[in-house]
Amino acid sequence: MDIIVKKPTESEKNEMKSKPVWTCGVSEFDWYYDSEETCMLVEGEVTVDYDKGSVSFGAGDYVVFPKGLACVWRVTKPVKKHYVFK
Repeated sequence: MDIIVKKPTESEKNEMKSKPVWTCGVSEFDWYYDSEETCMLVEGEVTVDYDKGSVSFGAGDYVVFPKGLACVWRVTKPVKKHYVFK
């Protein structure tokens, strides 16, 4: 169960811009994904700790979280992201 972090294609950028926006200040919290989430960060920096280690990402990144993932979000710079659950 891996977290995918990459730079979005132009098509992915355009698609994500129409999705809802979520914001969060600097914080740390547990999270469980009961469905797959795809998001694109507009602002901020995050490190997510999970059973395989940790992954860091920030503004401009496209991230896919698999269904069934239990993790801890560490938001180090306030986040604004577009997201969709599948």
